[in-house]
Amino acid sequence: MKIRTSSFLFLVIWVVFNFVGRAVIAAEVIELSNENRNKCLEVLRDGLRSDDFWPSIHAAEGLTLGGYGDEVIAFLEPQLLTEKDDQRRCGLARELVRAGRREYKQVMLDILSSDDPHGHVHAAESLYKVVEIGDGSALRNAFAHSSKLTLQVMAAAALGRCGNPEAMAFLREQLATAEPNIARIVGWVLGRIGSSEDIPGIQRRRENSENDLQRVFHGNSLAALGDKLGLEQLERNLSSDDSGFRTYCATFAGDARATQTKPKLIGLLDDLHLDARLRAAQSLLVLAAPPPHERGEDVSNLVFVPTEENPRYTEGSVLELLDGSLLFAVTEFFGTGSDFAEAHIVARHSSDGGRTWGKQRILQKNTGGLNCMSVTLRRLPTPGAPERIALFYLQKNSHSDLDLYVKYSTDEAQTFGSPILVTDDPGYHVVNNDRITRLSSGRLLAPAASTPDVTKVNHFISRCYISDDNGLNWRAGKEAVDLPKRGAMEPEVVELADGRVLMIMRNQLGTISKSYSADGGDTWSQPDDLGIVAPEAPSTLRRIPSTGDLLLIWNNNYKPGEGHGGKRTPLNVAVSSDEGLSWKHRRTLESNPDLSYSYVSLTFVGERAALTYWVGDSSKRQWSTKFRSLPVSWFYE
Repeated sequence: MKIRTSSFLFLVIWVVFNFVGRAVIAAEVIELSNENRNKCLEVLRDGLRSDDFWPSIHAAEGLTLGGYGDEVIAFLEPQLLTEKDDQRRCGLARELVRAGRREYKQVMLDILSSDDPHGHVHAAESLYKVVEIGDGSALRNAFAHSSKLTLQVMAAAALGRCGNPEAMAFLREQLATAEPNIARIVGWVLGRIGSSEDIPGIQRRRENSENDLQRVFHGNSLAALGDKLGLEQLERNLSSDDSGFRTYCATFAGDARATQTKPKLIGLLDDLHLDARLRAAQSLLVLAAPPPHERGEDVSNLVFVPTEENPRYTEGSVLELLDGSLLFAVTEFFGTGSDFAEAHIVARHSSDGGRTWGKQRILQKNTGGLNCMSVTLRRLPTPGAPERIALFYLQKNSHSDLDLYVKYSTDEAQTFGSPILVTDDPGYHVVNNDRITRLSSGRLLAPAASTPDVTKVNHFISRCYISDDNGLNWRAGKEAVDLPKRGAMEPEVVELADGRVLMIMRNQLGTISKSYSADGGDTWSQPDDLGIVAPEAPSTLRRIPSTGDLLLIWNNNYKPGEGHGGKRTPLNVAVSSDEGLSWKHRRTLESNPDLSYSYVSLTFVGERAALTYWVGDSSKRQWSTKFRSLPVSWFYE
C-alpha cells in the first residue's frame, strides 16, 4: 500500500487528538487482511464520489486516515475553490486540513469571523475536529459573546481541547444543566476530550435521556472514556435496526479503540446505508493503526547533544510545517562554547510530535566573520500570495558588528531567498532566538538590544526594528529603553488586548523590567519592573491561543552578589490573566541545581506547547538543547 508521508502523519495526529486522556482500553492492533483493507478503501473511494455531500466528506476523512490524503486533496480542492455555501466550505476545508493542507484552516477561521452566521457553528465544529484554533481570538470571541448556545458549545470544545480550563468547566456545566439535545452534543465532545471524571455526569444524562438517540450518543461517549457498559452498548448497537445508530456507533468504535468490534465493523462494509459503510471502513483503518499516545504525555528529549567538536547547541526555534511535521533549528558552535566561536544554524525534522527526530541539515551556513546564530522561525501571512516561512538570524562579524538578517522560503523551508538586512545601522545588535512578533495590524517587530561595542562599552539599550511591508523593508523604532548598570538587555515583546505593546527586558536589577508602547513599538514608556524576581537572564513571554492569557518562562532565582545575579536554574512558568499585572499558576519546568536552563523558544501546536531551551553543564562547559512538548492544560494544573 502506497502511503503518503504527510497523510500518514495526519493519521497519527488524528488518532492522538481523538484520544481522550485515559489508558488505552485495548492496546492490541487489529489485523486487516488485504481483502478487507482493499474493501475499506473501495467503500471510501466510492463514497468520496457520492452525490450526497456530507457522506462524501466523511469518506474523505476515512481515506486520509487510511494514508491517501493525496487523493482527498486532488478531489476536494477544486470543489473548495467553487463552493459558495459556508457550511459546505467548512467541511471541505476541514478535510483538506486533515489531509495535509493546513493552510485551509484560514477558511474556517474567516467563516467563523464573518458577519453571516450561516457557517459559524460548522466552522467552530470543524476547527475543533482538526485541532486548529489559529491565534484563538475568533473562537474566544464566539465562546464569550455568542448568544447561540450551540456555537458557544462548539467554540468551547475547540478551546477546551487546546487547554482552556474555563471552556472545559463550561462544557461540564452544560452537561449537567442544558436541555437534552445540547447535553447530547456536550457528551459527544467530552467523550473525546474529557476524562474519567466525566463518566458519572454522562451516565446520569444517559439514564435521564428522553429518547434512544440521546441514550446512544451518551453510551458511545462513555465507551470512548473506557466505560465497560458503554462499550457493551456500542457493540450491541452496531447491529441496530436504526441506520443512524449503526453509523454513530461505527464512528465511536475507532475513538474508543474498541478492537472487539472488528467482526461487526467488517459486516457493516456491506451495510445498505452509505454513511454506516463509510464510518465502519474508517474505524477499521484506525483500529489497524498503532494505538495513540496519551494526550497528557510529557514529550521530553535532548535533540542536539554536544560533542568535543561541537560543545554547544543553543538558541533554538521550532515551526510547524503545513504537513504537520516540526522543524527545529538551533545554533551549532565549533571548538568552544564562546558567543564568538565559529557557528552556523542547523535543523532537524520530526514527524511524530517531537518524539523522534530526523537527520541534521545546515539551514544557514556561516556567512559572518565570526558566526551566524540565534535563529527565529516564523510563518508570515502574505496578502495576495502564499504564506512564507521567515528565517531570522544574527550574523556576527566582530565585537562591534552584529546584525539581524531575514530570508524567506516559499517551499516550506526547503530553500530560502536572498538575505535582507534588518538592523541597518552601526553597532552590535542582539536579537534573541525565537523573538520576532507580528502585531494584529500586520506590523513586524524585531526587538533588539544594542551597544556600540560589546567589549568596550557593554551597555545596552533596547528598541524594536519595524517592518510595515511584510518584512521586505525595516527601520529602527524612534525610541529605545535604557536601564542602569549594563542596561536593558535581550528584550521580548507581546501585543496586549488594548493594542499596546509590552516589552520585557533582562537587567542587573534582580527583576524583569517592562515598558509599554502605545504606537506599535516606536516609542516607549519609562521602564518599571514586572513584579517578578529574576537573575540577569532572558525571559520568554507569549499569549496562549486557547485562553488569551500570557505565559511567562524565566529563572525564578535571584542571588545578589553572585555572577549574573544567580544561576539559571530552576526554570519556571507563570500565567497572567490580566495582561501581565499579576501572575498565578506558578510551576517548575526544570529544577536540577547542577544544570542551567535558558534561551527558551515557545510555539503552540494544536493542544500542546512546544518548547526548546538549552541545558548547560558548567562542569563540562557543554550545552545541549532540549525539546519539550506539554499539553497547554499542564500550565493550569
